Amino acid sequence: MPERRLQTIQDLRRYLANLINRTEAGQLDVGRVKVLTYTTSILMRAIEGSDLEKRLEELEKKIR
Repeated sequence: MPERRLQTIQDLRRYLANLINRTEAGQLDVGRVKVLTYTTSILMRAIEGSDLEKRLEELEKKIR
């Protein structure tokens, strides 16, 4: 697979959709897709946590 820049939730959604489509078309090994899907979900949670942290910091700045 080519190198990808997965930096946003939208990037990850597109990536997962691509994995699903290619798996259904028989282009990818299901075992490999399981690993990629799992690691993608971990990255998604990390990005969500980072986004939440940034929003919280912005709110705290407004309060001060």
